[in-house]
Amino acid sequence: MTITLDRPFAATDKGKRKNNEDCIYPVSELASAGQKIFLVCDGVGGASKGEVASSLACECLNTFFDTFLEHDNPTEEFVNKAVRYAEARFDEYISQNPAAQGMATTLTMLYNGANGITIAHIGDSRIYHFRKGLIINKTEDHSLVNSWVRLGIIKPEEAAHHPQRNVITRAITGTAMPVEADVKLITDIRPGDRFLMCTDGVTEQFSDNDLCLLFATARNAENIKDTIVERCINEAKDNFSFYILPVQKTHKKN
Repeated sequence: MTITLDRPFAATDKGKRKNNEDCIYPVSELASAGQKIFLVCDGVGGASKGEVASSLACECLNTFFDTFLEHDNPTEEFVNKAVRYAEARFDEYISQNPAAQGMATTLTMLYNGANGITIAHIGDSRIYHFRKGLIINKTEDHSLVNSWVRLGIIKPEEAAHHPQRNVITRAITGTAMPVEADVKLITDIRPGDRFLMCTDGVTEQFSDNDLCLLFATARNAENIKDTIVERCINEAKDNFSFYILPVQKTHKKN
């Protein structure tokens, strides 16, 4: 299956924080429908260089894919080899910059390949797949409260406002604590579908129901972008970053 994307829309902003520890790839000014890999990362650590962690993860994943991907779609094994490469680069950076000890980042990745779209994530940054305002696919947060929800300790509606909602159970930190990305190949894709990749600065302002309504009623992806930016600029206490990737057309190979 060949998937043609429409124009991507993205934003990244510090919100009400002093600096922006999020990173997106490519930068929004350079994004095009022909881009293959998209990345959204949320750095963790504040003074421990969260902004370096997110930027380095984007750089490493893009470099690894650009250098080593030989097939149409990355496998789960390939994506996690890219994560291993990033972890090794984290070690190198921290050894040269001891003040960065403790830096970490979430990761979301979307790759538009010849056989479908591959998504991968680590942490609580999310990827949504919308069709006519309904969520077709959604990544599962690697977070403490989500673990509690799955165990039945708390209810889903409690998780959104729980005081420990920002505690994540997976992040890229270095080789001493290797992590695995959850990876999925999506082949059920139709023209008009839209993908949203975002950090928790967005999902703390928009519930799943809010996003469904927005994606169902907005005229186009640019309107969605403007609505998300406006609310987050006015209300988000955290950094916020996202990519909206509309599907223009699909073509099934014989």
